[in-house]
Amino acid sequence: MDIRLDGISHFYGATEVLRDVTQDIPSGKIVCLVGPSGCGKSTLLRFIGGLERPSKGRVLQLGIPPSDCLNPLTFVFQDFSLLPWRSVRGNVSLVLEDHGIRGKKAQTIINDVLRRTKLSDFSRALPKQLSGGMKQRVAIARALAVNPAVMLLDEPFSALDSQTCELLMDDLITLWTRQPFTAVYVTHNLTEAVRLGHRIIVLSRRPGMIHEIKEIDRPLSERSYADPELETIRKELWELMREEARAADEELQHV
Repeated sequence: MDIRLDGISHFYGATEVLRDVTQDIPSGKIVCLVGPSGCGKSTLLRFIGGLERPSKGRVLQLGIPPSDCLNPLTFVFQDFSLLPWRSVRGNVSLVLEDHGIRGKKAQTIINDVLRRTKLSDFSRALPKQLSGGMKQRVAIARALAVNPAVMLLDEPFSALDSQTCELLMDDLITLWTRQPFTAVYVTHNLTEAVRLGHRIIVLSRRPGMIHEIKEIDRPLSERSYADPELETIRKELWELMREEARAADEELQHV
């Protein structure tokens, strides 16, 4: 299922946040949204997920979700959003319970996503017993359990240390390589964007407009942290954003 952003503009009161954003999100690709603070990246993601409606324009879902898709659009947030009294297995099962899936069918799905996210040995652990990286794996496993047509990730690794972030990027790449999925990934981190993105959309400072689109053709499995080609792309993106990022920070300090 593809997503089409058709002339998205938005205002919060008199403040224009987004202006005329038009773009297609192709099926089976990871599209990263980057840009200065306050440019509307997370707002745009909420529009895609149906949590809010834009002042102008529309979000279109093109095509039919997979037959076993329980939620066409599923979020992964930076704060994990786990229930502290439920085990890893229990947190994953929650989204299946919402669809009336229990018993053997639920256990088959849960076992599969725990295996894919390397959590099988921690299925009985409570969130308080897990590191930040493990908690985010649980959040990703929970999203995968509903087999979404599009996964929406809002800075999922921003609260984690650099080593954990690197390991989780490797995990996400492995998941995508084994079974490609469609994702929109919001991040401030350009290293994450060039490691994970098939397409990187650079938004301008507020009001957020599409400033640049960068396509990266290299397979995800062939990208690494120390890759000089990716570092060159990262530097090019930063040069595009540098002055606008500085101006955006100055604006936010005076709000």
